[in-house]
Amino acid sequence: MMKKILLILLGLALLFSLAACAAGPAPAQTDPASAQTDAAAEKLSVVTTIFPEYDWLRQIVGETDGVELTLLLDRGVDLHSYQPSVDDIVKISTCDLFVYVGGESDEWVEDVLENAANPAMRVVNLLEVLGDAVKEEEIVEGMEAEHDHDHEDEDHEDEEEGPEYDEHVWLSLKNAAAFCRALAGELGALDGANKAAYEANAAAYIEKLEALDGAYAAAVEAGNQKTLLFADRFPFRYLVDDYGLSYYAAFAGCSAESEASFETVLFLANKVDELGLSCVLQIESADGSIAKTVCDTAQSENLTVLTMDSLQSATAEEMAAGATYLSVMEKNLEVLKQALQ
Repeated sequence: MMKKILLILLGLALLFSLAACAAGPAPAQTDPASAQTDAAAEKLSVVTTIFPEYDWLRQIVGETDGVELTLLLDRGVDLHSYQPSVDDIVKISTCDLFVYVGGESDEWVEDVLENAANPAMRVVNLLEVLGDAVKEEEIVEGMEAEHDHDHEDEDHEDEEEGPEYDEHVWLSLKNAAAFCRALAGELGALDGANKAAYEANAAAYIEKLEALDGAYAAAVEAGNQKTLLFADRFPFRYLVDDYGLSYYAAFAGCSAESEASFETVLFLANKVDELGLSCVLQIESADGSIAKTVCDTAQSENLTVLTMDSLQSATAEEMAAGATYLSVMEKNLEVLKQALQ
């Protein structure tokens, strides 16, 4: 069903593209507004799906005038539930560079790219950039098993399912550095005149990423605890693996489940007591109910519920207020320090 809907959207997008072509060239104009439109048309069009990709590119582009960046998921929509609109498909189809994560949540991308109006488009798939470093999603002790991955497409019912990979690759600062190098390379290939500027901006930004990576390592080294407990989905596997931390969680990172069973709540509560934890963690989209129930069930007193931001659902308002990838990861570090005491 989802594939059929997407094909309809692709058809509509194609009609819009054909209509634009049928309109023919606009008559020559000399007014300033027309000049501004022409200048905008000459810019490289770069489209990203999620905020981390968008912000990395903002840092790499810097003051260079010649790139128009578009973020598709800027309304607080979670990556796992996002479906492109006709307008989104047109933006992707006609852009010069498209950047996306490449996991199961992005299965719709393949059909869009097959029908893209710009055959010269360059594409960056984050999972492909990581290659063998991509991790399969795992189910740890006490975690709710996924009851039903919502594969609606009847055409795939008889296909053998391959491994499901953890999509949350952007939550590793080490990965972020690798992505920035790749993105700078792609921009340089498209815009040779500014290649040196892109590479210099990327190098300066990567230094900041590496400095924050070092601060995370120091915080883990100084912490009394080496285990995190999430009464929620767990999208931070790449982060904890970077620093040798272990974890327990109610659900896997890409899980569609939202209600924890009594057995899961009891397991997590017992782990809180067993490990002597002082806090229970959740992600930014949680309503707090599972974390509260775990705290109420545990024997330990004075437990605190802390929130780490998985950067999956940033909004335009947050960006306007100054949010960046680094600022969010810095806030996550402060939460991590408290969780490890």
